Amino acid sequence: MTVTDVHAEHTTSEHEHGADCGHEAVQHGDHVDYVHGTHRHALHGDHYDEHESVAEHSVSDHTHGTDCGHEAVEHDDHVDYVHDGHRHAAHADHYDEH
Repeated sequence: MTVTDVHAEHTTSEHEHGADCGHEAVQHGDHVDYVHGTHRHALHGDHYDEHESVAEHSVSDHTHGTDCGHEAVEHDDHVDYVHDGHRHAAHADHYDEH
């Protein structure tokens, strides 16, 4: 699965993430993401990119599919399922937030 970064809803001039910003910091590879609601912000130059985070339930809790009751949305090479205003995408044994 490919990940396309989307620019976050605020810029570095509006709010700067860091040790005392009030958002949970999560190590993500070679950088730190900051949890912002159900998504994560990652510093990229003069703005933040939206990074995926793991959804609030696992595949064992609820399996998305044709009869799961959630709207299916085509997304590149896979299908996302609309779940309470956000989208879940199957990724191994969990769902990513899209």
